[in-house]
Amino acid sequence: MAIEDRFEDLAESLAGFHRTWLVHLGLELGLLERIRSAGSAGIDPDDLAEACGCAADPVRAWTIAADAHELVSFDGERLRLADDMAAVLLDEDRPEYLGGQLSHAVVASLDHWAMPEVFRSGDAVVSRPDRYRVSIDRLTRQDIAVFFQEALAALPEVVAELTAGARVVDLHCGGGRWLIAMAQRFPALRLLGVEFERDSVERARRAVAAAGLVDRIEIVLAEITDIDRGVGAHDLAYFQYALHDLADPVPALAAGWRAVRPGGYLLVLDWCAPSDLEDYRTANGRLISGVQLDELFQGTRLRTLEEFLAMYEAAGVPAPEVVDLPSGATLLVVRRGREAP
Repeated sequence: MAIEDRFEDLAESLAGFHRTWLVHLGLELGLLERIRSAGSAGIDPDDLAEACGCAADPVRAWTIAADAHELVSFDGERLRLADDMAAVLLDEDRPEYLGGQLSHAVVASLDHWAMPEVFRSGDAVVSRPDRYRVSIDRLTRQDIAVFFQEALAALPEVVAELTAGARVVDLHCGGGRWLIAMAQRFPALRLLGVEFERDSVERARRAVAAAGLVDRIEIVLAEITDIDRGVGAHDLAYFQYALHDLADPVPALAAGWRAVRPGGYLLVLDWCAPSDLEDYRTANGRLISGVQLDELFQGTRLRTLEEFLAMYEAAGVPAPEVVDLPSGATLLVVRRGREAP
């Protein structure tokens, strides 16, 4: 590659960094949502600033930059947001939703001043500020959309059982958003969330209460391997983007399997690391390789499909059915036989 082409390539990457920040600001301050609500008439930048409680000068600068990066259109007077851009950045119920990922990338990188020392010492930064976990909640909204629109589409028999009424446990449930979405989609469900981070448990309980679902969703503070309620009694045990975060995922996977009743399901939804270099050289692979840096920063790491399958074997769980979803996520499915667990 000629040096001029190499320069252009890296300059475009630098522009991508700024574009990510523009998206984050647009989401955090409500700018993008307010522009969308203005519809085809658009909105004046000063009116946008006032509507979002912001100073005018920074919003004007954001307007020019967001237009230059083709996030919004600005004709010199009014701002507009295209429907397809709004869908990707704002619609949390779509598998294509990327707003949470872009915002999380910004929030996660605020801690990366310590990344060089992590590389030098090999010691992870295990404590992250609460804003990081809040951004994880935003990030996982895409995973929830993937589950409802892609995973359930591949499991019609599971949908039938959930519709009829079932007991469900979400292991490492975070802020409880998947549980709330499940309760709203399937009114006959009884749900349990298990989470070992106290602040996440508090957020989940607040969210459940705000949704009016405390009679159907219980959140408990516990290590996954310590859960002793409902062993062998759940129709579905679920890990969403969770196993790879655990220092030793094998005991947690085994505990999840113990929670499943005869005839019930153990589901794992995750984003697998590519298994070879060529897969890393795709758009999805480049995203995954970047995410992996933040995972290593905090002492976790994304796993390859082969590593997941080895976990199942080590945990004494039958080999799962592997479902490659359109979004690039992977769903691992095991159904327990009718024998006693």
